[in-house]
Formats: sequence, structure tokens, C-alpha cells
Amino acid sequence: MRHRQQERRKQSRRRAVSILDKILGLFSSGKGKRKPVRIQDRFVLQGRLGQGSMSRVFRAYDRQLGRTVCLKILDKEKTKRFEQRFVGLNKPSEGAICLSLRHRNVVTTYEYGISTEGEYFLVMELIEGLGLNYLIETNSPALRGKRIPILVQAAEGLAYVHSQGFLHRDICPRNILVTHDGVVKLIDFGLAIPNRPEFLRPGNRTGTANYMAPELIKRQATDHRVDLFALGVTAYETITGKLPWEGTQSLQTMLSHLNEPPKHPLDVRADLDPAMVAFLLKAVERDRDKRFQSALEFRDALLALPRKDY
Repeated sequence: MRHRQQERRKQSRRRAVSILDKILGLFSSGKGKRKPVRIQDRFVLQGRLGQGSMSRVFRAYDRQLGRTVCLKILDKEKTKRFEQRFVGLNKPSEGAICLSLRHRNVVTTYEYGISTEGEYFLVMELIEGLGLNYLIETNSPALRGKRIPILVQAAEGLAYVHSQGFLHRDICPRNILVTHDGVVKLIDFGLAIPNRPEFLRPGNRTGTANYMAPELIKRQATDHRVDLFALGVTAYETITGKLPWEGTQSLQTMLSHLNEPPKHPLDVRADLDPAMVAFLLKAVERDRDKRFQSALEFRDALLALPRKDY
């Protein structure tokens, strides 16, 4: 009974996301009331926050909302090529997925639309904080004693995303922001897809090489556990300061995930207690049936660790 109720709720959310995209399609095609937005008329760009492979991200003042926001503008051609992988599958756009997500540990999206230049854009909350990648690379004092709470929040955000019927597919420290108050936010849903069989068939490798699950590298059918592997590598790196597999090139890194065991955590950080070592080895388990099976299980294992002062 509970399973049927959960499935009905997921179907309702999928229909809602699909409706959002259809509404935007009407607006952007001129059949609705909303017109494409002239970016320079609505937004005052105050500086670039980042540059991704498929987007540009700005700090901007939104004249319409009357607040400072994070403005993400998607590259028109690269977005088109990415979406062509899912022709005929009724895939919701990044904007529709993000707008449907509301959780303390997931970036909030206020709106999405299309510009007069034909580029899709997302208007999101401006997060005052730093990327987990930066905190790790600089061995920031902000991490001291906070590593487990950060990972717990990341797992809770991911559990919510999965509960809404989506896979993130690019979990890594770069896509985890930590506010100055210690709140974790998952960001960048540019590669996210619905967790449905038609989207999980063997196909293109997607994500960041260092965090890619073996089944993804081998182009096998995938499921939500690719996100758990990526979160596991992120946890290993957060706790030890190093990656479980090192590689100077993407291909070399991916092959090492298939052919080599991860570095033993004690070889990287000698002061780890046995419970943490066992947690990390399970988190980066190459066999998906032996790693954590859900983000909540991952979180609960973190909370059960006897030592919390990492």
C-alpha cells in the first residue's frame, strides 16, 4: 500500500514538472502572455560567479523581483545538443526540475525562462558561501570539526532530490556550496534526469571523471546509486583531503575506477578511526550492490560514527 502511494505521488510530481515545461513552451513560443526577456533590461549584472561547460553564472540585481540573485544563462547550442540525447522522452528542462525542488539543502530557483537571444536562463537564490572544493583544496579552518555535518546535509539534500524522482548525476565538491552559517546547498542540475527506465539505459558517460561510478564508465544501465558513488568519493575527499583514485587525465581516472582498488584511507590520513575507514571504503565501493543503497542510509551511517570531530 505504501509503495503504491509513493508511486502515485511521484507520478503526480512528474506531471507537475511536465506541465511547467509546457506552460513555458507556450510563453516562449508567443502563444501565452509572457515574452522572451531582454537580459540587460531586467537584470543588472554585478559580476561573474562562474563559468561551466554549458552555462555562465552571474551575480545580478533582478529589477522585477527587487533582489540580488544568482543568474544562470545556458549556452544555447550546448544545451540543444545535450537535450537531443532525450528526444521523444519528454524530458523536463533543467529549469523545470529546479523550480520543482524545495529543500533547505538544495538551491532555490525562483523562475526560469528564455531570453531574446534564445538562451534559457534560471533565476536562483544568491548563496553567500564557498564551494566545498575550495574548502578542501585550501584545507580551510572552516572544515575543522564540520566535515561530518557538511556531508550529512549533502546526503539529506540528495535524498530529497531522489525522493522527488530525479538523479543529479554530477555530485562533486564543486557542486556543493557551504554558506557562512554552515548550511549546505546542492547546486547545478544541468545534467539531472528523471529516475525512470527510459532515461537510465546504457549510453553516454555523464558527470565529472573523478566522481564517476564504474557502471557509468562501462556504459551499463544506471540508477540512483551513481549519485551515491559520487557522494562517496566526495566524502572520502572531504575527510582525507585526497581523492581515492588519482589521475591526471579523465580517461586515466575512469580506467583506474574500473581496474584499481581505492587508496586505503589510512594511507592518506593516519588518524582515522576504524569506523570511519569502514564507512569510506563502503562509500566508494565499486560494486553498486555493496555500496550504500540510499542517501538516507549514507546519512544514517555518518550519524552513527562514534567520532564526530573530523
